[in-house]
Formats: sequence, structure tokens, C-alpha cells
Amino acid sequence: MATTSLPHQLPGANKTLTAACHCRSVHFTITVPTSSLPLPVHLCHCHVCRQTHGTLASFHAALPKDVSPVFIAPSSFASSLTGYTHSQGATATRLFCKTCGCHIGDVDLRPDPPETGTPRWVDVASSIFDQHTPDTFQIRSHIFTRGAVPGLAEWLPAIGGRALNTWNPGEGDPELGIPGPAEKGKEFDERGGERLRAECHCGGVSFTLPRPGIPEIADDPYISRWISPKDPNKYAACLDLCGDCRLLDGTHFLAWTFVPLAFCEPKIGPDLKIGTMVTYRSSEDVLRSFCGVCGATVFYAVADRVPTERQRIVDLAVGVLRAPEGVLAEEWMTWRTGRCSWVEAGKAYDGEFAEALARGVDEWGVKRYGESVDFKLPHTRG
Repeated sequence: MATTSLPHQLPGANKTLTAACHCRSVHFTITVPTSSLPLPVHLCHCHVCRQTHGTLASFHAALPKDVSPVFIAPSSFASSLTGYTHSQGATATRLFCKTCGCHIGDVDLRPDPPETGTPRWVDVASSIFDQHTPDTFQIRSHIFTRGAVPGLAEWLPAIGGRALNTWNPGEGDPELGIPGPAEKGKEFDERGGERLRAECHCGGVSFTLPRPGIPEIADDPYISRWISPKDPNKYAACLDLCGDCRLLDGTHFLAWTFVPLAFCEPKIGPDLKIGTMVTYRSSEDVLRSFCGVCGATVFYAVADRVPTERQRIVDLAVGVLRAPEGVLAEEWMTWRTGRCSWVEAGKAYDGEFAEALARGVDEWGVKRYGESVDFKLPHTRG
């Protein structure tokens, strides 16, 4: 009896997927055998991914061995991308858009095959593709979570009723060689006030923040509206699933806290320039910044949050914080767990993920705070 094959099982069947960053300086396609779909996606929690993206994890889809991006002119590998190799022992170069900072993927430092000298793409950022549907990408696992607990893996144990695997290297595993972050203890200013370090992976962008409970912040009628409603000595933090953030970082969501720029040390002006910072205007009234060396998202600044220069409020990416207690910096901030910003945009892009994240962070909040924490911050987008 003849057998009938489904279309995705037919030999030679392929599907072309299209990706682009926010500014579209990076624009490419990949053509994948349909038998390889959906492409498996892993969420990497290692400190390198967190501190080069400014996020709680990276979203990477492993590519079949013979699949590589085909760039659409005028976009090109040479003209559009900046590469960052995080250590001498690294096996891959991380690539991000040199114009808007969006992370694109990783290229193996070892040519394959060696005689061609052509770099092989190891993975791509799945969040920059124009579709993230069950038949194209499937988020399957958390990796390198050991140094990021509590964190995203605790918020997202499953998607659509499907449990996510968790992988960490064992003793003797070559992957164990990924270096850990330099230990940073508590930092203080000359008056003895505690300060929190924000620093990208390469260290090109580095500054500190004071506790929001200091009188200059707590007694200010505008700035004080941005601090935690549950603890005046902590900042407020939330998750953002908007499409702009996704295409400016290469991940499904960003985690933000809100800080008065004038209180950062060293001083940072309204142009957001410090160290290796590069800026990008994502809309007429929004200026964003990222490290031009390692690609870390750092600031989001909108024009209507500046009653005076001293009161200028900016969003700061949580992934660059170096809180000694861990990735969620819980001694410094209260997380809004009752809702995510722009969750409807997240659902439109990847509905199962957005719903699972919103549910998971809310359940975590009930356990952590004894309630579903919800609050409205002034002049935010969601």
C-alpha cells in the first residue's frame, strides 16, 4: 500500500523565514528544511548573555549545520554588524546591529569546513523573525540557570502546558569553562550611602545608582512617583513585551527599572553618552542607548519625563545591574508582577509565550509578596 507523506516530510521541502532588526540595517532570510521545523529555541541565562543583551536571558534558535542567513541588500554581514568575542576562550562571536544595537546571533570562531575559512552560524536570535509560530520556532529549554536563580526560569517553567527543560553543565563538562562574573560586593559613596552598580559585559558602560530612599529622591514630588509603592527604599521594575523593544534587543521582552538620570555617578547627560555608549532614536520622542562594544541595551529615554533636568527619569535595563544578591536585584527593587507592559503586543507575536510569562510572574509575585503586585507608573507605555 502506498504511503502518503505530509508536506513537511517530503524530501527537499523548504521554508524561508525573514528577520530584521528595528532599523532594518540587518535584514536577512534563512531557508530551512521543513523537516527541521520548528527550530528549537533555548533561553540562555549565563551572565555573558544577560550582560551583553541587558536582559534576563537571550533567545537563541540553533541552526541546522548547512543553514546560514542570506542578507538582503543593502544589508550585509560586513556593513551592518558589530562582533563581540567575550573572552579568549570563547568559541563564538556575538553579533549585533551597529546602528540600533539589536542582537542577531552567534558565529562560530572555528571555520567549518576548515578549508573554506567560512564562519558557520551557530544560532540566530529567534525574536527578530517576522513570525514566531508553533510551526516555525519552539522554545524548549532554559540553559545556564545555575547563576540566575531566582529569575526567568522560575517565572517560566512551561509554555502552553509543555514543560521546559533545564540544562546546566556538570563537573568535567567543557561547557563548565564559561567564566563567571567578577564578584562585586556592596558599594558605597563618600557619605556611606549604598550604591548599585550598572555595568555592561565589556565594562565600557559603568555607573552607580543611589538608594531611592535618600531625601533628594524620596522628597521630590515627581521623582518619588517612580519608586516602589511597597518599599520607598527600592525602585520599581516591570516586564515589557512591546515590539520595539523586541526588535531593539533580539529578545521577546525586556525588564526595566526607572531611575533619575541626574543621580547616576559618574554624571550622565541627557544625550545618555558615557563610556562606549551609542544612541539610537527609535521614534521622534524616544532615545535609546546600548554599548557599542558588547551590544548591551542600557537606557530608554522619552521626552515627556523631564519636568526639569534634575528630575529626568529614564528606563534602565535590569540585565546590566550587578546586584550582589542576584539577577532580580530584589534588595533594590519591587517587581510589578500583576501585569506585563504591552502584553497584547507580546501575544500578537508569540501568544503562548506571552500568556505563560504573564501567568508565571504573577504566580511568583503572590508567593514572593503575598499578593499580585500591580501599580501604575506615570508616563509609561503600559
